Formats: sequence, C-alpha cells, structure tokens
Amino acid sequence: MRAVITGGAGFLGSHLCDAFIEKGWEVLCLDNLVTGSEQNIAHHRANPRFEFVRHDITQYIDVAGPVDAVLNFASPASPPDYLKIPIQTMKVGSLGTHNCLGLAMAKRARFLMASTSEVYGDPDVSPQSESYWGHVNPIGPRGVYDEAKRFSEAITMAYHRFHKVDTRIVRIFNTYGPRMRLNDGRALPNFLYQALVGEPVTVYGNGTQTRSFCYVSDLIDGIYKLFESKEHDPVNIGNPHEITILEFAERVKALVGADVPIVFHPLPQDDPKQRCPDISKARRLLQWEPKINLEVGLKNTYEYFRQLVPR
Repeated sequence: MRAVITGGAGFLGSHLCDAFIEKGWEVLCLDNLVTGSEQNIAHHRANPRFEFVRHDITQYIDVAGPVDAVLNFASPASPPDYLKIPIQTMKVGSLGTHNCLGLAMAKRARFLMASTSEVYGDPDVSPQSESYWGHVNPIGPRGVYDEAKRFSEAITMAYHRFHKVDTRIVRIFNTYGPRMRLNDGRALPNFLYQALVGEPVTVYGNGTQTRSFCYVSDLIDGIYKLFESKEHDPVNIGNPHEITILEFAERVKALVGADVPIVFHPLPQDDPKQRCPDISKARRLLQWEPKINLEVGLKNTYEYFRQLVPR
C-alpha cells in the first residue's frame, strides 16, 4: 500500500509519515518546505519505503504508479505564518486541496483532509461539536486560514458526493509535541522558548481564553483510526481537557523552572475566546480518546525543546 502525504515534512505531517511507515505503508511525502523542515523526516532518508519530493501542491500533482491513499496536511497552521503569507494560505486550501482530490480520484485512492477547529471561529457554543456551523469572520485577518479550511471541507464533500471519492475529514484541535518549530507563534512553542532563553512569557489578552491541548501521538492515533473508518462527515480529534492560557503559561514556567515574568499583550482580532472539542463522535465511531495527560505531554515536549535551546 502506498500513501501520498502532503505537508509531510511539517509537525503533524512528519508524525503521520512515521505512523504510516510503521503500519507497513510506502510513503511519498510532498512538501514545499515553506513551514516544514527536512529535519523532521531525516530519519527516513535511508528507508526504501519512503520518498520525499519538494513540491508546491497548488501546482499540478503528478505521481507515477499506484496510490492507495492521499492525506492532505499541507498548509501553514500558525497565525504568524498564515498572516505573513495570506494568499498562499488561501491557495493551498483551495487549489491545493483541489489538486489532491484530483489525484485521489485519478488513482481511486482514499482521501483524508486535515481540517481544523478554526472552522468554528470564535465559537458561541462550547464544547464545539461537529454539528456546530461556526462563528467565523470571513474578511478578518484570520479568515485566510479559517475560510481556506472551510472551503477545503466543502470541496472534499463535493468530490465525495459528485465523484464518489472515498473521503475523510478530520477537524484537528490544538496539538503539541516534538517537532514543533521554536517560537512559531503558537502558545506552547512561544512559552517554552521564552522560558528557556529567560525572556518574559507573552500572554495575549488577559489569559482567561481557553484552549485544549492534545499530545501529538494521541492525535495521530485518532487520525489513523478515522482513516480506517467508513465515516465521511467531519470528526473532531482533540483533547477535551480545557485550560486557560494563563494557567498554561504558569505550568510551562514551573516545568522549565524559569523565574521570568508574564507580560500581557492585546488580544489579536478574532482570536477565539474558547476552544474545546466535543469528542463524543470520535469516542462512539472510532473508540478513540486521548491517553497522554498534559503533565506527561509537556515533559516530553520540554525535553525536545531543551535540546534545541541549550540552557
């Protein structure tokens, strides 16, 4: 069996490559390395069942030979990244997803789309279930990511209904773990980096906004179970344990042992005040729920970051 994984040199994509190789698949990893890194997949270089091709999926995707699965994980995911390259973010969610679906249709392959909890926007309900249609500002600065993902879901379902492509959609909530980029703009890398180098820890807003953090191995396990299922509608995969950003920052400081202050900056426009998944569907259909608690996950992630930033 052969899988094409786009964005495969990124944080989540590289872990997904690991999982498919461990399951016995051959993997063709496509990535243009705008936010991904070859270092994330360096351990597969000598593996005959792994191939890396540098490619921008907004351009036509030509893959020789059979393909049994296409998993689209290509997109900037951190606000500083997609705010820096807004048009490319829109193009990878639209043109890129279209090209991936075209490949899946041509090869009669199963397709899995990596969507996001950001399709719910700044939610009016919590926790967010798959039946909630969201509260998104389409013309706000974050709209380039939110609407790109909402479009990618819509075109995925269109290909499923019209062309009968065998599709899956995973809505990914906040995830953390090794291979995240240092100081990439998301809460955990920022907090760990700042604490490790002795800088003040930056919290946006007053810190009362909530997130729920899922360790990467749990997330990948959930995605693989969804891939193997027969569910075509979107499924939330994330950790339902909710924590305020301020409490999260304090826990990171304590873990690192950093005697640095927490400083507060204005909350960015349309930043969600609350983010928590309803995973009832994943529990029922996939018999999946996260296993790694925040204490263990943070320790593992800290050990990874500590090697990148010697104290």
